[in-house]
Amino acid sequence: MKSLRVVFMGTPEFAVASLEALHQSNHQVVGVVTVADKPAGRGLNMQMSAVKQFAVEQAIPVLQPLKLRDPEFIEALKAWNADLFVIVAFRMLPEIVWQMPPLGSINLHGSLLPRYRGAAPINRAIMNGDVETGVTTFFLQHEIDTGRVIRREKIAISEDMNAGELHDVMMQVGARVLVETVNTIADGSADAVAQELLAIPGEGVPAAPKIFKDDCKIDWTKTVREVHNHVRGLSPYPAAWTEIGGKNFKIYCGTSLPSVVLDSAFETDGKSYLHLRCADGAYSVLSLQPEGKKRMEIEEFLRGWRPNAT
Repeated sequence: MKSLRVVFMGTPEFAVASLEALHQSNHQVVGVVTVADKPAGRGLNMQMSAVKQFAVEQAIPVLQPLKLRDPEFIEALKAWNADLFVIVAFRMLPEIVWQMPPLGSINLHGSLLPRYRGAAPINRAIMNGDVETGVTTFFLQHEIDTGRVIRREKIAISEDMNAGELHDVMMQVGARVLVETVNTIADGSADAVAQELLAIPGEGVPAAPKIFKDDCKIDWTKTVREVHNHVRGLSPYPAAWTEIGGKNFKIYCGTSLPSVVLDSAFETDGKSYLHLRCADGAYSVLSLQPEGKKRMEIEEFLRGWRPNAT
């Protein structure tokens, strides 16, 4: 199998597993493109992206363009003389970039495309109550997340799995599938398929738009199952939230109590449980974060919480 010269583009921790797998493969990662360092923390010290941290540790050259059409960046990218660009959790690329390498540019996406095109595929799959999702590798084209699919692999979503847990599983599966994809491109056996041929007839194709604060608010007129899916689909980040007694709380974890009927919006013994009323039962909160305070388990929270004082 031919060893390819690969440029990797990515930013967060999710992308690091893929970069590491490629770096350890038969292929040569000749350069990394990531976001510029940003001030973070109380001291506003400049912080590198997770991808840059790995690249620096492995002595892989790094480019951090502010603008992806910048002529200096384009020339530096060309100078790496890559066969293939690999993109994992990065920005939308202009055509002048993704059409540069002779073998094209591929992307790893956290869903079974064409389902969940967009910025939040992991969250949206769980929020919608799906029992499986997966990863997809595909060739980039003009419309975002619409290119020809090279490989897909399914991942089961258990009943209580949250977005953070699915993220970690998908990160490892995705890294393996990505290397397998690059291998097939290298040996000429990649068989890319149009996404339209992978859609299930008669089923809609859910999207995965970016999540905003209003999307995270819990709607207690929904069923217990819908509330449970909403909470775990947003845990641990950005986290579902609600208002109790005039104050906002982030809810990270809980259990469904479909047989419990409440006469009021919430019920608690002040020691071990806090039940919140849903359309067809109750949701028992196990982990939460009061506004302006740390995350805590329900017993710790209830020791200092007086509902009638809020």
